[in-house]
Amino acid sequence: MKLIILDRDGVINQDSDAFIKSPDEWIPIPGSLQAIARLNQAGYRVVVATNQSGIGRKLFDMATLNAIHQKMHHMAQQVGATIDAIFFCPHMADDNCDCRKPKPGMLHEIARRYDQPLKGVHTVGDSLRDLQAGFVMGCIPHLVLTGKGQKSLEKGGLPPGTELYLDLATMVDKLLASPPSDTQTAA
Repeated sequence: MKLIILDRDGVINQDSDAFIKSPDEWIPIPGSLQAIARLNQAGYRVVVATNQSGIGRKLFDMATLNAIHQKMHHMAQQVGATIDAIFFCPHMADDNCDCRKPKPGMLHEIARRYDQPLKGVHTVGDSLRDLQAGFVMGCIPHLVLTGKGQKSLEKGGLPPGTELYLDLATMVDKLLASPPSDTQTAA
């Protein structure tokens, strides 16, 4: 099985320092949903792993998060894209949970759910914490410069081997033009 793990805010949709708190605020980055459709057509299962501390901060509730994700699924389906699963951490940084990126708890759960080690799986994020969570699991890190990506690049400290892209569409173009990796096709 070919699997790819995407962060949500700043990778698939526009990010906001004030958080995405309603379906109306969820706006896809141009080309991101079409990129997911191309991944699906190439046989990839697309999984989202996202920190959503707005729940812990009481900025929105689970019903609102579900409505945001319903909008994301609906808009993806309109362009022929499928997001296989969404994993999220509702905690704030102070909660010291195991699931909030950069800790790899969500990625451990993805590995368990798909009964697949994540070594060699591509992970795409716009922040250092996204890449760190994947890197410790053996994922191949990709930084997009949308969202907080440019600031993350300027701060430095990216995991070794991190590849840089303007956006998700550019990353997918490059990935699909590359020969398949043996670690991705083993299931």
